[in-house]
Amino acid sequence: MPHDGTPGAAPDGEAGLRALFDAHYGRILGFARRRADDAESAQDVAAETFLVAWRRIDKVPTEPGEELPWLYAVARNILANEQRGRRRGGRLTARLGRTASAAPEAPDHAGGVVEALHVRQALAALSENDQETLRLVGWDGLDPAAAARVVGCSPRTFAVRLHRAGDASNTNSPAARSPAPTVPRQHRQTPPTDSGNPWRD
Repeated sequence: MPHDGTPGAAPDGEAGLRALFDAHYGRILGFARRRADDAESAQDVAAETFLVAWRRIDKVPTEPGEELPWLYAVARNILANEQRGRRRGGRLTARLGRTASAAPEAPDHAGGVVEALHVRQALAALSENDQETLRLVGWDGLDPAAAARVVGCSPRTFAVRLHRAGDASNTNSPAARSPAPTVPRQHRQTPPTDSGNPWRD
């Protein structure tokens, strides 16, 4: 999606952004909803993700299958920045505490709410890295190679993280009572044991 800043390139940039938005907005919004504190925050994250894409339209990958992981990485960074800001203000811990202890108020959807809380509690028993590893594969449907691009590590390193997170979710007792996102069978693999990894985390 070239956009070199000249007057003739601007329409191409706008058309490219529109195509990007139409193709991926729903996935980015879902990604944000699974991680944000509320629906409004998720919408803000999705909107800001595409604003970043517009500002950096010349950096958006053009290879098939590369655009979505790039957008996920942008959204993940936006969420991380937002969470750091809340931690600095001392509000994040209080909000998470209220969310974890709140009883569902809508009887018609109580079962779904309780199930979602159980999954979140199971995830909370894992490290942040393990949580995100399982979310990317189990919830966002990425294969390990694409997920590795989202978190900025090599596929080999991500395979190790995925194996470790799967073991942790199976052996941790809260996760055993209410499973964390399932790693699809085709993505389960034994991590490499050689030490000659040419990539860095």
